[in-house]
Amino acid sequence: MKKRYQVLLILSLLSMITFLDRVALSSASSDIMDNLHINTVQWGWILGMFTLAYASFEIPTGLLGDKFGGKIILIRVVIWWSLFTILTGLASGFIMLLIVRFLFGVGEAGAYPNTSILLSKWFPVLERGRAQATIWGASRLGAALTPFIVLPIQQKYSWHVSFYALGFVGLVWVVFFIFWQKEDPSQSNDISKQELDYIIANRDLPTINENEKTSFWSGFKNKNLGFLLLMYVCYAVGAYFFQSWFHTYLQKGRQIPAQQLSWASSVPFLLAAFGCFTGGWLSDKACLRYGKKWGRRLVPMIGLFVAGICIICASLVNDNLTCIILLGMGMAFMDLTAPVAWAVAMDMGGTKSGTVSGAMNSAGLLGAYLSTVVFGYLVSNYGYYLPVLLIGVIVFSGTFVWLKIDATQKIEFRKISTL
Repeated sequence: MKKRYQVLLILSLLSMITFLDRVALSSASSDIMDNLHINTVQWGWILGMFTLAYASFEIPTGLLGDKFGGKIILIRVVIWWSLFTILTGLASGFIMLLIVRFLFGVGEAGAYPNTSILLSKWFPVLERGRAQATIWGASRLGAALTPFIVLPIQQKYSWHVSFYALGFVGLVWVVFFIFWQKEDPSQSNDISKQELDYIIANRDLPTINENEKTSFWSGFKNKNLGFLLLMYVCYAVGAYFFQSWFHTYLQKGRQIPAQQLSWASSVPFLLAAFGCFTGGWLSDKACLRYGKKWGRRLVPMIGLFVAGICIICASLVNDNLTCIILLGMGMAFMDLTAPVAWAVAMDMGGTKSGTVSGAMNSAGLLGAYLSTVVFGYLVSNYGYYLPVLLIGVIVFSGTFVWLKIDATQKIEFRKISTL
């Protein structure tokens, strides 16, 4: 196996662990809410608190990765979030859980921007869609596995133990990563000269002047970046419904029996994994045929269009099986977008991939935070039908934002002159 694919495998494993830890709270929602006497509105704040913290620290952690390298920042990220995953299992009430999940979000912020930094160094431009597809497909597989891991542990032991186990897994991964991973392929002793030359010749990364300083805010004057952020808000509102409220929606909104929850919770994530793998592959192929501008647009536009319609229809049907199928299809088509969006952030960001991808994810997370909290209030007052319908409409709207995004235009950060 080529060295860059080994790197992709290790980073994909991290992506699986990330979503195991993230979705575990949702999978354990019923037991936690009952055990700690947390109501629906409070639960919305707990879910939203992670998202708010994650969004707030995504750009700073991406900036750190651009400056110091993706490897060292990923090590800090994984150690931090693994410790707070363990502390989640020690929570004894609403306030403590709120604080722990906020700090968990602070720790996990920067995981994907810094993964993108490593991918931009290890992968040629026209392989980035597939690389990001593998990373995001792995995340969905991790989410799909979560109910089968968390629920049995809960039933045999308690919800507390599931968080101890998941935190330990993250710490084991980081020990291996410290000694195995290299920041740049040129630092690796076991990569062939042929592969190294191919990567460096085709990764489209300008030479970095270590003494050159740039203005962080100057890049945000670019309208192309603004549309990228807006599109990701539309996507993230849908994605975070599945990561946060979906399990609760099935259990409390659809009244699906406990013995059916594992497969019902997993189906959309399994289909989403297929969507991620397919989206990145199709986008890279489309770039070869139609050029990068339209090659990066077409796949996610189709994905968000179909996904929005599926989620809207799911909110309107009475039959639970039909609803689950529609939501599964919706998430599969929606996740055609994820790897393409992150590949576009890498294309547009260049040596500032961590900053641009962090900004994109921060925008999405802020939208997801608001929708996650508002979802709890809407459920409290109107039931589950209305908020799910609104999520479908928002996802559908993201289709048309893609028409304004051009992956061929790099984001320019103004140089600061030094005397």
